[in-house]
Amino acid sequence: MMLNYDAPLYRPPSEARSLIFQVTLGCSFNECSFCDMYRSKEYSERPWDEVKSEIDMMAKYLPETRRVFLADGDALNLDSEYMIKIVKYIREKFSKIERISCYAMPMNILKKTSDELKKMNEAGLDMFYLGIESGSDIVLKKVTKGAIGKTIIKSVNKAKEAGYIMSCMVILGLGGRKYSKEHIKGTAEVISACSPHYVGALTLYLENGIKQEFLDKFGGEFVRIDDDESLEELQSLIEQIDTKDEIVFRANHGSNAYTIKGTFPQDKQAMLDKIEWMKQHPEIMRPQGLRGF
Repeated sequence: MMLNYDAPLYRPPSEARSLIFQVTLGCSFNECSFCDMYRSKEYSERPWDEVKSEIDMMAKYLPETRRVFLADGDALNLDSEYMIKIVKYIREKFSKIERISCYAMPMNILKKTSDELKKMNEAGLDMFYLGIESGSDIVLKKVTKGAIGKTIIKSVNKAKEAGYIMSCMVILGLGGRKYSKEHIKGTAEVISACSPHYVGALTLYLENGIKQEFLDKFGGEFVRIDDDESLEELQSLIEQIDTKDEIVFRANHGSNAYTIKGTFPQDKQAMLDKIEWMKQHPEIMRPQGLRGF
């Protein structure tokens, strides 16, 4: 039995085996120039009777479910009481649930009170996936992210204090050649200041439908970095991340030309050593896969 999803449907790579419930459709912001995930949808919130009937149905068909992801891009935009109702009901109907997660935008975390965040966490919402993208305010403005470095740090720390596991994403190459250094410097500063539990580094990949919009908004000075420069950015990012807290770091997405993984702070030097080795052996870089511009 399959749920009748409102396509397109997205979820983080680590939620590949999760049961997905669409509690919202689309994204309430939907203006980030690098993202076309929800451009085809109007943002809307699904009514309780629809959500409840889907949970009831899947509890019969997949009672052993351990992980649930709440889609679309903006589940945290829901009223806190409604989110608590949904999460509690999922926990009630699936006895073996280990984790419930959703995407979260910095502004949505900041709009909630600390008390609301804590109550949702206590009800059983465990984890947020948040896009940092860049820590450079110039780059964030040029890609119309709707956040600055300071608000990203504040939102991640606020969610961590309320008990959430934070998994964050950054995008190599997002500043192009011109802003490469400040993109990486700012991004390392943001990561160091909030130490998310997980950080994934992707490489900029633009779908054809938004490529021109991205370039127009950027202001006509965007030059895409190449694989060698991307590896330089990754090396520089790892060098500049300074944390005493553990951060599980991954640069193994299909958009990347290389695979680097480790845990800060203990694996920092080993990751840098591996990058140095990769520079000497460029033939081990991945072939162009997802990596179009």
